[in-house]
Order: sequence, then structure tokens, then C-alpha cells
Amino acid sequence: MTIYVSNLMSQINEEELKKVFSAYGTVASCKIIGDKFTGVSRGFGFVEMEDESGNKAIKELDGTNLGGRNISVAVAKERVDRSFPSGRSY
Repeated sequence: MTIYVSNLMSQINEEELKKVFSAYGTVASCKIIGDKFTGVSRGFGFVEMEDESGNKAIKELDGTNLGGRNISVAVAKERVDRSFPSGRSY
């Protein structure tokens, strides 16, 4: 399952985030999304875990304090292709 984590401090790195989620099970991958020009964290990321451990991590970590901020943790939604509005191509 893919887990969406938001309200992250810009100073947190992927290793730190992975360590937090590893307490609930094996983390397959961890990615913090950065600005494409500056590389600075945009304050959210994604963690991949097995369903059972992922659900437990969501339940336990949502709303908890990480680095001075209360993080939001939820199941990630499918990405919507927004390349052309209303499905039109130009």
C-alpha cells in the first residue's frame, strides 16, 4: 500500500521518515517530494508498506508530532492525470 504523509518539516529527510514507519513493519520505499527547481521539501511524501503494517502505521501515526509538527497520514489516492483539462488534447 502507498501511504501519503503530509505536514512534514522541510528539514526531515527520507531516512528519518523511513525510521519512523519502520517501527510498524518493513518499508519498501520512502520518498519525500521536493520542489523541482530548488529541491526543497514541499512538506509531503509517500511511504510504501505491506497492507497490514501500513494500516497500523496510519492508525498510530496520524496526528502525531514529528519534528514539531502534527503530521497527517492516510492511504494515498490514485494520481489523476491533469495534463489536459476536460480530457481534450491540443
